[in-house]
Amino acid sequence: MLARAARGTGALLLRGSVQASGRVPRRASSGLPRNTVILFVPQQEAWVVERMGRFHRILEPGLNVLIPVLDRIRYVQSLKEIVINVPEQSAVTLDNVTLQIDGVLYLRIMDPYKASYGVEDPEYAVTQLAQTTMRSELGKLSLDKVFRERESLNANIVDAINQAADCWGIRCLRYEIKDIHVPPRVKESMQMQVEAERRKRATVLESEGTRESAINVAEGKKQAQILASEAEKAEQINQAAGEASAVLAKAKAKAEAIRILAGALTQHNGDAAASLTVAEQYVSAFSKLAKDSNTVLLPSNPSDVTSMVAQAMGVYGALTKAPVPGAQNSSQSRRDVQATDTSIEELGRVKLS
Repeated sequence: MLARAARGTGALLLRGSVQASGRVPRRASSGLPRNTVILFVPQQEAWVVERMGRFHRILEPGLNVLIPVLDRIRYVQSLKEIVINVPEQSAVTLDNVTLQIDGVLYLRIMDPYKASYGVEDPEYAVTQLAQTTMRSELGKLSLDKVFRERESLNANIVDAINQAADCWGIRCLRYEIKDIHVPPRVKESMQMQVEAERRKRATVLESEGTRESAINVAEGKKQAQILASEAEKAEQINQAAGEASAVLAKAKAKAEAIRILAGALTQHNGDAAASLTVAEQYVSAFSKLAKDSNTVLLPSNPSDVTSMVAQAMGVYGALTKAPVPGAQNSSQSRRDVQATDTSIEELGRVKLS
């Protein structure tokens, strides 16, 4: 009994010294139970039994029977998932920035025998391994990538821990970085960088807006010029079509007038009427010579109006010496012309008086 009490006191002193040194103590759900021949092992726990100081077996959950004095319960391992806080530590990134970083480690004991005899304190060993691995992985990344690649950083730390802790019977399930503390100056620089990036984006967006506005204005002017030219083209086409229609209408009217005049000339006394019209136009044109220009053309005897009319009728008579359609002979045509000239002279004298 005294020896057992001394061993218990030594264990308490050892555990107290471990806690004082800053190490994470090994977790055991029910401590080290005594050998009472009949034992009941809780679920999700593994009791490591030594017989005469040598490993004998691992007790399964439920009822177990041990031999007093010879068998002793040496280790109690929990098979549940264990959560360990990794203390805050400093690490230097690839671009020589010192960070203060901490995390949370999730692990489980897969082999109670290796966890008991492979390492003195499995949890403490895994915690130290997590800290060293974290510093090693952070040294491979720059400051910007540390914040962007936290998931890959966590996965790399878990892989490194599992490779080293396989001989300890422990498996790391996941590792999560809790807080990353940046030095104040670096934080100010990052804030200035963020503000500069935002100003850059605002400037770029403003320039893009100005460019789009200029493009829209240019497109509007282009479309306006195109529409104006199309409108002018349509107007010219319509104007040309109108002028062509007017010319065509005038030509048709003139042709119709000539046709009517030709028909009128073939009637009785048609030549006399034509001679009278020519005489009137001659007199009217002679009266406008002094109005439209300062150059005046006068006949040799301007006071003799009858001779001017006779001269005009002589011109018309020379044009009408050809045979008239419908006449019986040329003598009859000459008599008609003379009669017409006489009548025109009389009409001219009457008009001049």
